[in-house]
This record gives sequence, structure tokens and C-alpha cells, in this order.
Amino acid sequence: MHLQDKDLALRHAVAADGAQLAEWWNDGTVMAHAGYPNGLGITVEAVASQLAGDADGVHRRLILELEGRPIGEMNYRDMTDDPDWNTDPDCRTAIIGIKICDFSCQGRGLGRRALSLLITYLFEELGYKKIVLDTNLNNARAQHVYEILGFRRIRIHENAWTDQVGRAQSSVDYELSPADFRSFL
Repeated sequence: MHLQDKDLALRHAVAADGAQLAEWWNDGTVMAHAGYPNGLGITVEAVASQLAGDADGVHRRLILELEGRPIGEMNYRDMTDDPDWNTDPDCRTAIIGIKICDFSCQGRGLGRRALSLLITYLFEELGYKKIVLDTNLNNARAQHVYEILGFRRIRIHENAWTDQVGRAQSSVDYELSPADFRSFL
């Protein structure tokens, strides 16, 4: 898969991306929002092994590039059979994630464009009927982006988990249907 919007592209992550992903995943400033302020402590080999398990339509990690340079990552996973996210087995459901890891690229509208690329692909090419995601309740910037794309807040999980340094964290779940999607392409 290679999705393009002008200077912005999404492509499958491959084993050769292992070093870049390990660098991002081991950086506490990049991973703090996900509950890992000390980073993951993962090796390049472990990342490459995880990437080898990716499969289209099931789970896929993606590299987000700006002018051919990696600036972040995205992913999707099929959640159709997960009752926490989908109560209708006939409603094909995917969960997505995004991380713009190059902080100089944040706040420039790239996230909503990248999400628009991925969401369009999931709805139109892979036939998903619902897209879901979650984010830290403190991540107001991400919530704003999701809501302008048409995502609807469905629940909040107060103090639902503890981060790497023992702080209680809350999260918010969102869902999006094709009828509610507002693309920024």
C-alpha cells in the first residue's frame, strides 16, 4: 500500500523501518502520551519481528512520510470480532492509531490529512463500516483533530490504567461511520 496526498505519504512499514521505529518507541518524549515516559526499551530486532506479523486487512503498521522523510507512524487493526469495540458482527470495524514523532511536524494539519488518507482507504478499499480509536483524556489536541474529522465520543474510562511511572491515566473512545467522515484531502 502506498497512499499519497501531495507531499504526504503513507506506506507499509517494513523490516528496514525497524531502526526508525525503535528510535521513536524508545524515546520517552514521543511515547509519554501512550503511558511510556521512559520509552519502550525495544530492540530493532524485536520491532522487525513484530513487523513480520503484519497482514493486510488484519493488522498493519504504516510509516508516515513528508517529502519522502519519515515523520511518524500509523496503524490499523481489525476489531470486528472484539465485543469491546463492536457489538454487531456484520459491521466490519477497524481501530486506528497515529503518532507524529517529529515534533517539528506537529500542529501543521498533517495529522488530519494523514488520517483522511488512512480512513478513506479503510472505508473505500477495505470495506470497513466503522472506525474506532482511543486516546489519553489529557490529549486535547488529538481529540480536536478526531472530532473535526467526524469522530463521535462514545465513552470515557476514568483512571483506567497506570502508566510506566505509576500515574493513573484516563482515556476516551471514539467511533466514526462513513456518513460522518469529513475528509481533509
